[in-house]
Amino acid sequence: MRDMYSASIAAEHYDGMFVSGFGFAASHYGLPDIGFIAWPDMVAFVQRLRGALPRHHLLVDIDDGYVDPEVACHVVEGLERIGASGVILEDQKRPRRCGHADGKQVLPLSEYLAKLEMVLATRQDLVVVARTDATDENDILHRAEKLAATDADVVLVDGVRSVEWIRRIRKVVGDKPLLFNQIAGGKSPRLSLTELSELGVDVAVYSTPCLFAAHQAMHSALADPILEVDRTANNQQGSGTAGSDHEGSAVDMIEALVAAHQHVEDHDCPADRLTR
Repeated sequence: MRDMYSASIAAEHYDGMFVSGFGFAASHYGLPDIGFIAWPDMVAFVQRLRGALPRHHLLVDIDDGYVDPEVACHVVEGLERIGASGVILEDQKRPRRCGHADGKQVLPLSEYLAKLEMVLATRQDLVVVARTDATDENDILHRAEKLAATDADVVLVDGVRSVEWIRRIRKVVGDKPLLFNQIAGGKSPRLSLTELSELGVDVAVYSTPCLFAAHQAMHSALADPILEVDRTANNQQGSGTAGSDHEGSAVDMIEALVAAHQHVEDHDCPADRLTR
């Protein structure tokens, strides 16, 4: 999910959600996922999510920990205090990229492992996913093995390009849980949960379905020929053809949301009492 609205819809279908850096960069800033996210913005967003969805698991993408190990630890402390369920910490160096984009660079392994160990020492019960964005074949397996040997709870190799590579990574991480990141149109094969389970994948996240669905739906809605109709004539015809089923259900949903958040006029609110 990418914002509060998509989260409220996703919450009706799943009891856990992935707070995607890709989606947040697009929704909050209108920018690509190349390092623009400021950690206070992400923490504030997760705080709003937790307030609205107190019982859902929230796995949060914290990129590279926002560069410095000390910042990474501060963010982890804040997210755990809010009630986040887990974080994903990657080994990219700046300028960073989406895990399924070209041009990724990784930190020296020793530098990333030192940052990861600081984060692991900082967390209390928070799940920590250790992620590598290595692209060299030998380096992928070497880093996956080293990450699995840490106290991280889960390992993620992002941008895996084939089923065969999933098998090879599964072998080197041993008993450590393995996470797979599915992005529509990304570098990894499009696989069902059943297929991933058969390959030994323990956890799967789907980073962009809400974002891409909204992108396509908005383009379709704005290109709808009905928007070309003279609005004055349309209004004179009453509801006419504009009252489609999906529009009606959307209006019902909006009215329900307004009603759920409307203050009852007969009741005093704290602000009223303070001003008396």
